[in-house]
Amino acid sequence: MTPLTPRRARQVFLLLTLTRWFPVGLVVTVTTLLPIERGLSVPQALTALSVAGFVVFALELPTSGLADSLGRRPMLVAAAVLQVAAAALFLTAQSFWAFALAAAVTGIFRALDSGPLEAWFVDTVHATEPGADVDRPLAAQSTVLGVSIAAGALVSGGLVWWHPLGAWSALVLPYAIYGVLSIVHLVAVVVLVREAPRTTAHLAGAGTADAAADAGVAGPGATPALPPSPSSDERKVTARVLDSARQAPGVVRDGLRLARDNRVLRWLLIVEVFWSVGMVVFETFQPIRLSELLGGTQAGAAVSGPAAAAGWAVFAGGAALTGLATPRLGVARTAIIARVLNGLGTVWMGLALGPVGLIAAYLVTYGLHGAGGPAYQALLHREAESRNRTTVLSMASMLGFAAYSLAAPALGWAAGLLSTQAAMVVGGVFSTLGALCFLPALRQERMLSGRTRRTSGTLAG
Repeated sequence: MTPLTPRRARQVFLLLTLTRWFPVGLVVTVTTLLPIERGLSVPQALTALSVAGFVVFALELPTSGLADSLGRRPMLVAAAVLQVAAAALFLTAQSFWAFALAAAVTGIFRALDSGPLEAWFVDTVHATEPGADVDRPLAAQSTVLGVSIAAGALVSGGLVWWHPLGAWSALVLPYAIYGVLSIVHLVAVVVLVREAPRTTAHLAGAGTADAAADAGVAGPGATPALPPSPSSDERKVTARVLDSARQAPGVVRDGLRLARDNRVLRWLLIVEVFWSVGMVVFETFQPIRLSELLGGTQAGAAVSGPAAAAGWAVFAGGAALTGLATPRLGVARTAIIARVLNGLGTVWMGLALGPVGLIAAYLVTYGLHGAGGPAYQALLHREAESRNRTTVLSMASMLGFAAYSLAAPALGWAAGLLSTQAAMVVGGVFSTLGALCFLPALRQERMLSGRTRRTSGTLAG
């Protein structure tokens, strides 16, 4: 199969980012409200929805190892199918266990979806441009992601306000459109993602001569081989799936071993702990603090929705600025600056005394959150290889999720013991310290840059 050109791969990458995340924007503000409207208490709703997180935590590494061995495309197709199923389950759920089941299916699709699209894009680019940095396309992807979610959130708010179908709840229509657009995403994945079959020889890095021998290349006088029968093809597909499942634990072990032995990667993964604590403040505590300042949860919710949409818009702007900053400052230095400023913005949110100041701090902080992502992802890709790239990305995602899940109740306890503002400031200060974890990557970038300059000088002489 002829690989896509880097330009075409970039177009597909950005289009699939749009079809994947615009529907999410439609339901980002109604996912928690729908089960509550259907009779669940707030604790029941949050408990049912938390099932998705536990499923992601349990399946992220195994599914990423399967993606590295079986291929990115099968994982993306399976995730898209389950996304459609999850939308249908949420629409029809009426009880705690029904919502828990919908959340579990959501967790499976999120675990399958975590990493393969990005890994497919990077591998497709590297197939024709080995070792090429991808920080600028990743910045563009983050921009598209932020704009897509912001637009989806605004459309969702408009649909709830419009409420054209009186027989349905106002919260149902955004989820119904989410299900339809999930089908559109599934079709786009099937049609647009092209990937050469991954073999054991490919994963082991076998040479072209061995691959040709394994493929059964015959001599000039050999009898032409008969085309395989459909049953033979089915057996080969089944054998390949089983072989990939057997390889998955090994790929996961390789990823963990790489993190153990690679000091730069190990510290990059630890960044997720500090970053996730900051996310608890500017994502979870923002509406809580806004409700305190405005005198009630309804008033807080009315303002938090548009603020969240604006936040994703500035997130996209921050990601776009990263594409301009990295060629001038370097990828590692850009990541450090974004982490420090994002943490200080989080502290500012805690110190804000009025709703205007809080929203202004939130928008600045969220823009810096978008700025840090592409640079961080580019640094991760430098330390990964094709055979374990999805695993490395999923290790970062899994660690971030675990840190977020632990930090949220811890900061909640601090808010109850002290105050909401104090908890936000503590989380922001802790998040800022994550910049120190980028220092090994910065030293390595300086060393590689110096080596490149010396090589260029030698060639010029």
